[in-house]
This record gives sequence, C-alpha cells and structure tokens, in this order.
Amino acid sequence: MKNLKINNRFTTELPADPDETNEIRQVKNTVFSYVDPVKPSNPTLIHASKEVAELIGILADEIQSESFLNVFSGNEILPETRPYAMCYAGHQFGNWAGQLGDGRAINLTEVEHNNNFFTLQLKGTGKTPYSRTADGLAVLRSSVREYLCAEAMYHLGVPTTRSLSLMLSGDEVLRDILYNGNPAYEKGAIVCRVAPSFIRFGSFEMLTARNELKNLKEFTEYNIKHYFPEITGEPKEQYIQFFKSVADKTREMILHWQRVGFVHGVMNTDNMSIHGITIDYGPYGWLENYDPNWTPNTTDSQNRRYRFGNQPEIAQWNLYQLANALYPLINEAEPLEKILESFIIDFESDYKTMFLSKLGIFTSTETDDKLITALETVLQLSETDMTIFFRNLSQIQKKDSVDIVIKKIKDSFYIPEEIKGDILESWEKWFTVYIERLQTEEVSDDVRSEKMNTINPKYVLRNYMSQLAIDAADKGDYSLIDELYLLLQNPYEEQPEYKKWFAKRPDWARSKVGCSMLSCSS
Repeated sequence: MKNLKINNRFTTELPADPDETNEIRQVKNTVFSYVDPVKPSNPTLIHASKEVAELIGILADEIQSESFLNVFSGNEILPETRPYAMCYAGHQFGNWAGQLGDGRAINLTEVEHNNNFFTLQLKGTGKTPYSRTADGLAVLRSSVREYLCAEAMYHLGVPTTRSLSLMLSGDEVLRDILYNGNPAYEKGAIVCRVAPSFIRFGSFEMLTARNELKNLKEFTEYNIKHYFPEITGEPKEQYIQFFKSVADKTREMILHWQRVGFVHGVMNTDNMSIHGITIDYGPYGWLENYDPNWTPNTTDSQNRRYRFGNQPEIAQWNLYQLANALYPLINEAEPLEKILESFIIDFESDYKTMFLSKLGIFTSTETDDKLITALETVLQLSETDMTIFFRNLSQIQKKDSVDIVIKKIKDSFYIPEEIKGDILESWEKWFTVYIERLQTEEVSDDVRSEKMNTINPKYVLRNYMSQLAIDAADKGDYSLIDELYLLLQNPYEEQPEYKKWFAKRPDWARSKVGCSMLSCSS
C-alpha cells in the first residue's frame, strides 16, 4: 500500500488519554485513548471494495496482498500510526447513558488522498477502555450486514460511511443473539469502515457533562477547522454556524432515509454523526410493508421510539442534546432554539418536495399536501410493499384508467385478495385524483418515468437478502455476498439478470430471526 498517505490530525492536535493500559475504565480529560487491535488467529479476506480502496489511495492489485490482509484484520499496524478509540457519551433510547465510547471499534489512522481526508476504522478487533462488559469483537452476521449496507446506501445516494473490507478473524465469538439466555459461538469477523471521521454528537455531550469546557472548546474548534472550513467569523458565531451546518446535514440524511424507506433502528445520540452520514449499522431494516410504526429493533419493540415515521422528530431531539452540549460555548439559547425550530419546518417542506418527486410530480399546488396524506393513509389499509409500489408508479401513463393503474401496481400488495370493498374504493379514489394531477404536469410520460426511476430504487438490501448471504457465508460460500454487492451498486437500474431480487419479502422471512426484527447483538 505504497500510495497510502498517512495523516494523524486527530491524535496530533487533540488531548490523548495518558493511561495507555487497555483496562475498561472511566476516561476523563481527553477525547481518545491509544489502543492496539487484538491479533486474529487466522484472518481471511471475504470481500473488499475496489472502489473504496481507490478512494483512499490503495491500488486494486494491492487488495489481495498479505499487507492488506494484515493491516485490515488488525494483525499489523501501519508505520507512523497509533490506533486509537474515541471517548464519547450518549442518550440511548432517550435516557442519559454516560460514557460509552468506541467499545468495539478501533481507528487505525487518517489518510489523505486527492485532497480528501478519511478515517479508517476496524470494527470487531477487541476490547478498548470503552468496552464496558463486552469483548469488543464482532460476528460474521452483523459484519456482513454492515459491509453490504453501507455500500448499498452509498449507491442509493444516502450519506453514509463506506466499507473497505470484510474479513473472518478465524476466531469464535460467544453471542446471545436474542438476549434470551441462550448464547452460542459464532464466527468472528472484522469490517474496515471509512468516513471523513467517526465523530458523534455524543463526543460533545461527554465533554460538557464532565464540565471539561477547555477540551470542549478545543474539540469544537478542531471540527470547524478541519470539517467545516467554510465557517468564519467570531468564535461564538462559528459555534452557532457549526451547529446549523450539522443540523442541515442531518436533515438531508433523514430525508434520504425516508425517501428510500430505510429505518436505522438505533438513533441514539452516540450513533449520530456531525457529518450527517449514516453510521453504526446495527438492527436496521428497509420498510417493506408501508408501516410508519415499524422498527427493526427488538429492544425498541414496545415503545417503538425509533420507528420509521418518528425518525425526523428523533433527529431533532438528538440535535437538542447537541445544542445543550454546545451551549456553554455560546451562553445564549435563542440562536440554537431558532435552528432547532426551523429543523422540522424545513424538513416538512423538503419532505413534500421529495415525496412529490417520488410520485412523478415536479410542480407544487395547494392540494398536494392532501394528495400525500391520503396516499400515506391508503398505503396502510393492506400490506403494501413500499419499494415495489413506488417503482411501479413510473409505469403509469396519463391516459390510463384507474383499473389499468391498479393492475400496474398490484404486485406491491402482499395480500391481493384484500384489495376489494372499502379498500379498493379508497385506492380508486386516490388514483383518480392522482391521474388528474399528473395530467396537469407538462412533462411527458417517458420523461416523468425516467425521472421517477432515478428517485425510487428498484433494489434495496432487504433483511431476508442479507440473511441468505449470511447463511451461505456461514457455510463458507461467499458468492451471494458478491452477487448482492454487485446488484446494489446500481439500485436504480433495471438489471434484468437480477430481477429475482425485485420481489416482496417471502412468507418464510416474515418472522424469521434476522429477517423481520433484530437485536443489537454483534
């Protein structure tokens, strides 16, 4: 990896933990601790992204090298680098959790390539001072899900971390997948994640909670200097603009989540990035049946705090916590409150534009809010697959009758025999209004269809697809990982060779572990 240009801004410019023992403890007056990955016994490369390798300055032919295997399994430390774990706190499910930190992630280093900076992070390479009662390791099933999902999200146009590599460690890891007292050994695995940084809202919360205001000021200014260089002016104004930039980026990310039907599942403040990118792929899922109350997280099954329809409000709530953390630097609530108040107002405006574009409507009228609300209601009358429904809408033409239109979208219904009586009447009523609305648009059917197919994906990483790949990988067959990886690089294209994946969730996956709801178990 001769072209990898090392840059250690984070560890050079910010205060380090003076205690270099790798003991689980409360870590104060710092933002990170030096820690080395645990060496895996027999690492093997399952898959790697040439695209991401080239993004950070690794040549494609270096991926199969022994050096690549050793560095990105944690067996070898890059020259002139010192791996580290970050200290941060967080609110988990709305409750203050205190110190959390990188409990199963170790940052190898930062690299610079083509005037861009990237942090390389290994997930699943052993305990750190922040591991609490855990071992810091990861298993194959969660690693496959994270590796595939980050790349799937990127190609969907959703802000996200990237995946460089997926490896087996050669070691077994004990996990209780359902938290029901039945732990079992699983194959250990390691993912290398890539992002501008892995700095979270909780990084600021930790410093403020401990009244480490000197470090808070230094840390905030570090972030502005390196990640928001466009921000200038007096320090107080810079802090306000920093918060606004994070809020704007967060709003954009959530908008994309809602556009493609993605549910994060664990929107704790320690899982929110200052860059407005999706991080920490745990019990995520794609909305299959259009149910705004659905969450993929078993831990959240009772209160459904992180359900699909609540994600914008949770993002705002998390931003409130970030505002509270930054307040000691600003000592004025009003500018922060204005940004928070405008978050939902701006989101609702953006959401309307986004939703109309999914419908192939690119102008706005006073009745569009009713059109959107009515569709969101009728979609819930019978199980309707979100991805298939919106994709098939592009087939509709202005001259179509309501009967023809319903036939064109019928494949999205999970129980077609339910589409009768009042339910059918509701669909007929909505489509009558929709077709009339399309007829007011000046664009042709072909142009509208083309535009819609760049907004509504044909393929998303449904949980059952991931589970099939995991089951095969557990038996040493990685061909399905490769197939899904290739499929999801072009989610908006027809890809007739992969048409089997443009299908509703199969019945066997409705309640199967890993296909419906998941735990936070790694």
